[in-house]
Amino acid sequence: PGGEGGVAAWVRNQLKPLGFEVAQIEFAPGHFNVVASLANRSGRIFAFNTHMDTVPAGDGWTSDAFVLTEREGKLFGRGSCDCKGPLAAMVEALRMLAAARDQWSGTLMGVFTGDEEVESAGARHYAATRPRIDAVVVGEPTGNACFSAHKGSFRPVVRVLGKAAHSGSPHLGENAIFRAMELMPLISAFHAEVLARRSHPLVGNPSLTVTRINGGHADNVIPAQCELLLDRRLIPGETDASAEAEIRALLDEARERLGIRAEIVRYHATTGGATATSEEAAVVQASLAACRAAGVANPGPFGFQGACDLVHFVEAGAQGVVIGAGDIRVAHRPDEFVPVDEFVESAAIYADIARRMLTP
Repeated sequence: PGGEGGVAAWVRNQLKPLGFEVAQIEFAPGHFNVVASLANRSGRIFAFNTHMDTVPAGDGWTSDAFVLTEREGKLFGRGSCDCKGPLAAMVEALRMLAAARDQWSGTLMGVFTGDEEVESAGARHYAATRPRIDAVVVGEPTGNACFSAHKGSFRPVVRVLGKAAHSGSPHLGENAIFRAMELMPLISAFHAEVLARRSHPLVGNPSLTVTRINGGHADNVIPAQCELLLDRRLIPGETDASAEAEIRALLDEARERLGIRAEIVRYHATTGGATATSEEAAVVQASLAACRAAGVANPGPFGFQGACDLVHFVEAGAQGVVIGAGDIRVAHRPDEFVPVDEFVESAAIYADIARRMLTP
């Protein structure tokens, strides 16, 4: 995130000659969205969306992470499946559709956003403009199957309090790290006994775990505080507010039962909440039909275990799905790749969905 300027200019330069009205929007210093629109008679407003940022390349690559490399029927490079592959396939779908305007009627859009990998800042900024979009297809690696739901995430930082003292006389203090150790079994039990019993038919169970811990400030001082980063995965129907209320109740229980003093002190950024689109929705039916027509063996609908920008378009009034070439399990890893056949197929699927949604 923050390095999308070159990608945004590339997208703008691809779509402008095709007749699209294109706006390159710097929603924060160095952070860009690109919004392209092509009106073609009356009808629905249909959009493609994916994100222009990636995670850092990291180490362990067997080829240059920033030079597209083809071998064994695969395209290797950082972002090849998350999400430059879907981005390139969507641009190609927009090109095909712009060249065959007699096949569809309505408004066709490409909304390509920045800063998805940290906090979906681009999608949040765009959704805040309250755009009118009837349906959206979000590009993420799904093996070209249709995913109509995804989880969300909520990450509060919980501070456990103790009392500082000289480490040579620990009995004079209260060790916040030890108190945090007492709190963690309650967190684990809440996950296993409460959250694991909830389920959504497409995304499964919500969860709660600890992903970071930080405590103490000197080698010879009993720590007066210890902070835990909680990762709470949400399923459709849950919200940040409902998850926070449950965590606060858990901290109240810890105080009453064990005398643990703990509080939520801040929040880490996330991509956003959970969402689901009904299987009966037109965009889901059109997507399933397009996937079947392309020969996808099991078109779905499924649920995406991670979070993505779909929720922000849904909150702005659209219905939507997530579809794209590649496997999410190779995203963010060295030697990320997208299969060539899937990549080419995805552009045809995208165009087919648009035609079905923008029926003259």
